[in-house]
Amino acid sequence: MTYRIDRLGYLLHDASRLMRRRFAAHTVEHGLSATQWRLLGLLFREGPQTQAALADRLDVEPISVSRLIDRMEQSGWVRREPHPEDRRAHIILPTAQAEAIAPNLRGIAETVTEEALAALPDAAREVLHQALLTIIDTLNRPEPAEAGRGTDETRP
Repeated sequence: MTYRIDRLGYLLHDASRLMRRRFAAHTVEHGLSATQWRLLGLLFREGPQTQAALADRLDVEPISVSRLIDRMEQSGWVRREPHPEDRRAHIILPTAQAEAIAPNLRGIAETVTEEALAALPDAAREVLHQALLTIIDTLNRPEPAEAGRGTDETRP
């Protein structure tokens, strides 16, 4: 098969979408949406965060994450605490109820990952892992400055 760079984004998106769908099928009994699971996963992996940081990480609008947190707070999954340095912001933390299902969440994530990678030998898994880390690292870097930016455009 010929590698087609123009399909990379579609392939990454499809793989991510299918993994989220498979994860949702495994977690339906908990009554949380896929986005709610993603929010809890971020809190478990990266620790308490502001609503703005969660909106950025979930790639949704701040108002959408605020409503999401409202619903999760009403259901007992997260709680808001005042930000220690910014009185306009709140830190979002998982509750004891969420902490109680954290091992289940991790187990389901591991199961879905194993299902997704089942057809790949260990060496291919490692190459895929390193390649994805490299892509993420590359795209997290600041974009290179455009040629000529910050110079006198009138020079010959």
